[in-house]
Amino acid sequence: MRRTNVLQTDFFLHYLFLLIGMMAVLLALTGLQGCAAKDEKGSEIREVDVLAEEETSSDDGQADISPQDENIYVYVCGEVATPGVFELPPDSRVFEAIRAAGGMTGKAADSYLNQAEKLTDGQQVYVPSEKELSEKKLSEKEQAGTIPSEEGASGKTPAGIPEADDGKVDLNTASKEELMTLSGIGEVKAEAIIRYREEKGGFTSIEELKEIEGIKDGVFGKVKDQIKI
Repeated sequence: MRRTNVLQTDFFLHYLFLLIGMMAVLLALTGLQGCAAKDEKGSEIREVDVLAEEETSSDDGQADISPQDENIYVYVCGEVATPGVFELPPDSRVFEAIRAAGGMTGKAADSYLNQAEKLTDGQQVYVPSEKELSEKKLSEKEQAGTIPSEEGASGKTPAGIPEADDGKVDLNTASKEELMTLSGIGEVKAEAIIRYREEKGGFTSIEELKEIEGIKDGVFGKVKDQIKI
């Protein structure tokens, strides 16, 4: 009887330990599942945070774009292959605008422009021809009085300064007293010379002097080296 009680007690204890072990295993498994669920939830939260940061960075990047980073538009014309409006990056130079227009033609004054100059939005780049540039320079010289004109042919330099006096009497500008200094020319002939140039609008050659009454080859031969027009 006593032996039977001992066996029953051992069996009960064995069963109790087995039950406690199974409960411990179940608790451990439940804890692992909870951690996994918690970790998945935490991962989702972290992923949402990363996406939010990327969107914020993207928005900030767009906000940082300034007008200086925008492309510019320039109009290229004149002696270029394909004149027109061209879109260029900011801080572009004149040579880049010309290149965008297909380069200069053979008639272009390639040294006229400063091709290293920076461009601005809305700027016009005009490439002149060599002929146009030459005509412009010629016009500027004429305005400055450095090219001989018709006035220079009448005894004045282009700048309006009288030429050096050669001692000759100008038939178109001399007074009666100056004309009377010529060999064989008295008061009557001097007055006739003045009257002639007023009627004819001036002498065009010194030989016209012989058309005046009283002045023939003999008198002309004496004064021809003393007169001019």
